[in-house]
Amino acid sequence: MRFLAGALALVGLLAPTVLALPQIPEPNPIPKDYNVNSAELEIRTDPDLEPRAPPTCHSPSNRACWTTGFNINTDYEVLTPPAGTTKKYTLTLTEVDNWLGPDGVVKKKVMLVNGSIFGPTIRADWGDWIEVKVINNLRTNGTSIHWHGLHQKGTQLHDGANGVTECPIPPNGGQFTYRFRATQYGSSWYHSHFSAQYGNGVVGTIQIDGPASLPYDIDLGVFPITDYYYAAADELVIFTANNGPPFSDNVLFNGTNVHPTTGAGNYAEVKLTPGKRHRLRLINTSTENHFQLSLVGHQMTIIAADFVPVNAMTVQSVFLGVGQRYDVTIDASATPGNYWFNATFGGQDFCGNSHNPAPAAIFRYTNSPNPTALPTNPGTPPVDSQCNDILNLTPVVQRTVPNVQNFVKRPANTLDVELQIGGTQLFTWKINGSAINVDWSKPVAQYVIEGNTSYPTQDNIVHVNEVDQWTYWLIENDPDNVVSLPHPFHLHGHDFVVLGRSPDATPASQTRYVFQEAIDKWRLNGANPIRRDVAMLPAKGWLLIAFKTNNPGAWLMHCHIAWHVSHGLSVDFLERVQDFRNGLSASDKAGFTNNCNAWRTWWATAPFPKIDSGL
Repeated sequence: MRFLAGALALVGLLAPTVLALPQIPEPNPIPKDYNVNSAELEIRTDPDLEPRAPPTCHSPSNRACWTTGFNINTDYEVLTPPAGTTKKYTLTLTEVDNWLGPDGVVKKKVMLVNGSIFGPTIRADWGDWIEVKVINNLRTNGTSIHWHGLHQKGTQLHDGANGVTECPIPPNGGQFTYRFRATQYGSSWYHSHFSAQYGNGVVGTIQIDGPASLPYDIDLGVFPITDYYYAAADELVIFTANNGPPFSDNVLFNGTNVHPTTGAGNYAEVKLTPGKRHRLRLINTSTENHFQLSLVGHQMTIIAADFVPVNAMTVQSVFLGVGQRYDVTIDASATPGNYWFNATFGGQDFCGNSHNPAPAAIFRYTNSPNPTALPTNPGTPPVDSQCNDILNLTPVVQRTVPNVQNFVKRPANTLDVELQIGGTQLFTWKINGSAINVDWSKPVAQYVIEGNTSYPTQDNIVHVNEVDQWTYWLIENDPDNVVSLPHPFHLHGHDFVVLGRSPDATPASQTRYVFQEAIDKWRLNGANPIRRDVAMLPAKGWLLIAFKTNNPGAWLMHCHIAWHVSHGLSVDFLERVQDFRNGLSASDKAGFTNNCNAWRTWWATAPFPKIDSGL
């Protein structure tokens, strides 16, 4: 009984908690005459690239076609349409105190992109080049911007993972220009990878237009959903080192929502045209909360999971873990009116929770008889996914992974997740035996450029040397600890196939599953399994993934719960290091060096210490 009581007490620590915050030194105020730059979008013709013909075959009745020779069946890891333009953006980061939020509550501190809690949408066509100048006008924080899900083949130093592929961009006017190719298409987001900084507002969305697996009439664009906290991300990093995660204070849909008790603020609204099929790009940009999403009175049809087009599958709701995306279509075939779009929490709070008990947006038919009224039908909560992904989606472009039933668990292909309890801070997250702790001033890429193989242990490097081969990774989630949590694992530089996972169980049951070949090989599927860049690792369970070693680089794989990666939960796959070094362009190495020199100069006199893993 004493063990049970202790286990329940620990679950209480790890479960969402009411937040009592430590004090953090206040930086200097922003100058009163400072002006926030607005977004800049330019389109130019690149004389070195062959112009792409307009996608004249891409129409509401035939979204599968894109342009001559490129369609939904084209393997984007092999072929990319020739680009005629480079889409250019400028993102300016600023820091604001006593900021009035969208639900009427004043936040002590935010960090904005072009003056907004959500930065501008980066939009391009499949095959375009994208160039983004980032100006860091924060006061005491460096930054780096990660382009979530983009493979960065040939532009590895533009992945935006400080301490890995770059040094942070220094504050007070530091600048860095990212340049990369849109070799994939679909929906995603960008965010800071400097500590948990994106929780302060350094985040935005990405829309890369291309073919689709289902016809549709109207593209409604990106629709991010995020947890929202009144405390600053820095405070939450310190708090979660010794406490369970707090409930989010609200949930924002496309950057807005009403306050759950005062009613201040506005619901996000989406317009549906009667009789038309709409594409909606759902993106979970949270720091900790996962969502079950449903639209009252309507079904949704999934056509893409992360950046991977899938064969259409109609569902009543979708579970969206942190960092995941689903492109869905919605047929406006119901009675004209107003409908709640609901986010619910499942998994007995193991998927997060919020002080807003019923977060929602409003979908309105354009011919609604009451175009400003609130919906009246709250809907029925969807079946609880228990924090588990959908596994039976099938990618349009197929991958066959051979001999998966012959997989043998070995120390070299097993990554154990472990929650270490006790020490200077109560909670430290480890994977593969250690917690990552990057050196902002000497990234892994610098070791690669210099040919230095003395990588620090705290960089948590896993070497992958095979060329164009499937590499298999079994992730086991702390089966012997008192308590285990689900984790959304994200891999940079690749999509991965999900070959299998442990049997479904409620997270609260803490059912222990360790992979056993004789029993579990029958759970594995190598015949065109779901492929994506974020997948949920079950509590006290396992997940078997594989990716092909066709992209040399230094690629993080980490939990996308911000507090977990801040406290160590990440490895760095150093893939084909010799090819990585040999493939770096002189201009990219020069940009890397110049930015690192600027960062080191600033960091030598920085007023605040590094307080977490740096990621």
